[in-house]
Amino acid sequence: MLRRFILLIATAAALTAGSAVAAGSAPVCTGTCFAAPAGSGALFVFSGHGWGHGVGMSQYGAYGYALHGATFQQILAHYYPGTTLGPAPSTKFRVLLADRKKQVTLSSTVPFTVKDGAGRQLALPAGAVTFGTGLRLAGQTLTAPLTFLPGPGGPLTLTRPYRGQIQVDVVDGKLRAVNIVGLEPYLDGVVPSEMPSTWSAQALDAQAVAARSYALATRKIGAPYDAYSDSRSQVYLGLSNESSATTAAVTATKGQVLFFGGKVATTFFSSTSGGKTESSLDWTGTAVPYLVSVPDPYDDISPYHNWGPVPVTAQTISKSLKLTGPITDATTVANAAGRVGELNLVTPLAALTVSAATLRSAIGLRSTWFTVGVMSLSAPVPSAPVPYGAPLTLIGTVRGVPGVTLEQRVSGGTWQSVGPVASGLLKLTQRPMITTDYRLATLGAAAAFVRIRVAPAIQMTTFSTTQIAGSEQPALPSAPVQVQEQNADSTWTTIASGIVNGDGTFSVPVTLTSGGTYRISIGPATGYSAGTTPPQIVVR
Repeated sequence: MLRRFILLIATAAALTAGSAVAAGSAPVCTGTCFAAPAGSGALFVFSGHGWGHGVGMSQYGAYGYALHGATFQQILAHYYPGTTLGPAPSTKFRVLLADRKKQVTLSSTVPFTVKDGAGRQLALPAGAVTFGTGLRLAGQTLTAPLTFLPGPGGPLTLTRPYRGQIQVDVVDGKLRAVNIVGLEPYLDGVVPSEMPSTWSAQALDAQAVAARSYALATRKIGAPYDAYSDSRSQVYLGLSNESSATTAAVTATKGQVLFFGGKVATTFFSSTSGGKTESSLDWTGTAVPYLVSVPDPYDDISPYHNWGPVPVTAQTISKSLKLTGPITDATTVANAAGRVGELNLVTPLAALTVSAATLRSAIGLRSTWFTVGVMSLSAPVPSAPVPYGAPLTLIGTVRGVPGVTLEQRVSGGTWQSVGPVASGLLKLTQRPMITTDYRLATLGAAAAFVRIRVAPAIQMTTFSTTQIAGSEQPALPSAPVQVQEQNADSTWTTIASGIVNGDGTFSVPVTLTSGGTYRISIGPATGYSAGTTPPQIVVR
């Protein structure tokens, strides 16, 4: 019997308001498809262009320009209009390698030296030294800060090898390690960490100048270090990441930086613009004359030129933004460059506005140049079980997501397609014959499912003070039958019980009181919730 009802529900045509869905056999969301868990709310689907903030030079775009014959000077002039190339003095650069550590380990393949804050100098053999905040090395307690100097032909290693010196200080009871290195050797470790060394020479030259300019323009004057070793400044992976091609680019452009108005330009760059760069005004709210939006025609060689769709649940967004309520919808507000400036989020309590940059950081989107679609489905409220064979209307929304279908899954079964769904506000009428899950889905993603519980439909044929009899559909042989009496406090107490016969009928002997209020409850059974009749009063 159960198998019969599964087949019925899997093949039934769906009746909908406005013909929003039609019966069909579209593919379902399986395999690598993202399936949102139950209770995770609306599913938002992001599709966009580019990777990174998009301000200044697009690295893939620069590579594209180089492949089309542009020189590094022409590439830089395009992305930073109004700037001029000029010389910068040679300088030492201090890069934060580690901070707030309980202990550090430095090593060298050749003998090296440490000098402490009191001027004492200690020769160290080849190998590794590990020490904590007590600064005790080779049986001696030294005075902070400690400056480690490499031996001939043997760089110092702190996780990875670095050129130059490494200074370790004690700050707030923890260890801080800073690499002190020349600006050009620093760039030898930056350029191949920011741009593939296999790219053309003119693109690498442009990257070297942009990295040198950015380093000098953003160095932390007066701070204990000039830059971080990660993307908070520029990615710097030291000696082990150097390559001959990128070192040649650093050497070919040695000392050259971009100037604007007599100052070194802050030459922001990112992986991929998506076809048009972002302006500083739209990104930070502050206009910078050489950081304006410019077309980026050759950025299309990037694998990140277009990206998505990326499904993200409302629950994930709420948690990432530390919101207290669920998000039911989201719309975007574009900035002058055509990227998203803000998003308007709808919650049951109030509408909220969040910047696109904040959302991008919170949920890990590649850029702020995106569109957002939504798929959501909800069950009727209150969510009482639906009588067998009765219609119900699912409420939902589809916007900005193509190829959406309504899918269903009966108890113990697999997902099946009901049919395609049009965009807009949805009212989808279904007649589940057994407890059924419904969801909106594409081939790549499925929104959270809603479970519609089905209860047997009960009909009483005899209702007297001595007997209650009737039938239920579908026939659920051996399902429990309970005769319940309503108490003064409106609760219900079972006063008699029986089971359903093989043909779906039942008969229970009872002793009822005139004026009392009674009802029949049948179930639960596999695939079905308990069903009840409306209360009835015994009359004389």
